[in-house]
Amino acid sequence: MHDSSARSTHSAPAVRPSACPGLLRIVASRDGGICRIKLPCGQLDAHAARAIARAAERHADGVLEATNRANLQIRGVQAGAENALSHELLAAGLGPRELAADDVRNLLVSPALGLDTAFDASPLARQLLDLLERTPRFHGLSPKFGVQLDGGESLAMLEHPNDIWLSAMSNDAAPLFAFGLAGCPPQNETDCPALAAVTAEQVPLLVETLLHLFLDLASDGQTRMRHLREMHSDEVLQERLQQRLPFPLHLGPRVENWRRPSPTAFAHLGIHPQRQPERSLVGAGFALGRLDSTTLLALADLAERFSGGQLRLTPWQSLILPDVAQADAAVVLAALANLGLVIDAAQALSRIVACSGSSGCARGLADTKADALRLAERLRHAPPAGVHLCGCPRSCAAAHVAPYTLLAVADGRYDLFRRADGVAGFGQPLARNLSLDAASDLLAAPGAPTDA
Repeated sequence: MHDSSARSTHSAPAVRPSACPGLLRIVASRDGGICRIKLPCGQLDAHAARAIARAAERHADGVLEATNRANLQIRGVQAGAENALSHELLAAGLGPRELAADDVRNLLVSPALGLDTAFDASPLARQLLDLLERTPRFHGLSPKFGVQLDGGESLAMLEHPNDIWLSAMSNDAAPLFAFGLAGCPPQNETDCPALAAVTAEQVPLLVETLLHLFLDLASDGQTRMRHLREMHSDEVLQERLQQRLPFPLHLGPRVENWRRPSPTAFAHLGIHPQRQPERSLVGAGFALGRLDSTTLLALADLAERFSGGQLRLTPWQSLILPDVAQADAAVVLAALANLGLVIDAAQALSRIVACSGSSGCARGLADTKADALRLAERLRHAPPAGVHLCGCPRSCAAAHVAPYTLLAVADGRYDLFRRADGVAGFGQPLARNLSLDAASDLLAAPGAPTDA
């Protein structure tokens, strides 16, 4: 979805204060500035990938990160190079059509969008992105305000809470879309059910109306949909929404009892068939979400050879190459492995995430990246269910609660938590002030779950 045409030629708007990096707002960190490039639906082409890699070399130290919302960010931006970097990326077509919309391009979709379901949600995704970009009132939304469009793909991140989520209720050519506020599509009987449902054609107007309703009701300091749900019941919000819509919402047992089928675990890794005949998507993960400019340039070359120049980032800090000929898929997977990417769920690194830690962030209490590599080595024969190493309680590296969380309390020391239903935060505390070796022993102990 990279498109360098029709970009705004106006001067850059005043950048509003926020701790969230953007293309125009480069946020200082311990290892230099961070510039976040929001990729429409996580997609970019080889030309854009090369532009990002070269900009990272010219204006930073060549280190990049894949984020948990399928974006890329450049780390280590040199002091004084911020404006030059932003302008170079804008010139490459990597900004929004309206510069003031950079913060709000937060639409989460499946990396397999249009590749594995009867209903192709790609045109709908483009409509929603256009809605966010072309509506000046929406430019004031929080940079963290997120919308999810789930077309029912087997490759989907359903654990990230979003301010508005929409999910196809069936895998056919004309599904209804269930939706909800400040949460995730329900998968289990105990999950909060959908608020209502609409047809695919009604989705854009629904989202537009919901955003205006949020902005009309939100008071100072209420920046997220969860704040409204603390003040108004779902019934009240549903009633006010219906009053503004020119069509009736779908309600009743069909919607209340609907549960989203679970996606395929680790479908972002390896080779998977597409619905397009003789085509496959090939996926691999970046070790702890990091890559360098040399790797990105090599990925651009690989994409041009095998996937029509297209790359797609995923919410698992990985990428897929779509539309690869089935006869070439094994060759592409081997090439990704040769570049140092993780290609198999049996690799411990496929199940570990870590924030930048003390080496990159002033808030970090431990070097989580280095500790995560040590942990992966110790657990290489017993891959964990999923471990998140946090340098501080902000949980920047994961938008959802991992099966296990190691929360740094000092350099090389962690509290260990296990996710548990009904337990807030990181979950149930298992042990305090552990060394990394002691934590790895607990995670590898007999009886510790190893399935995602």
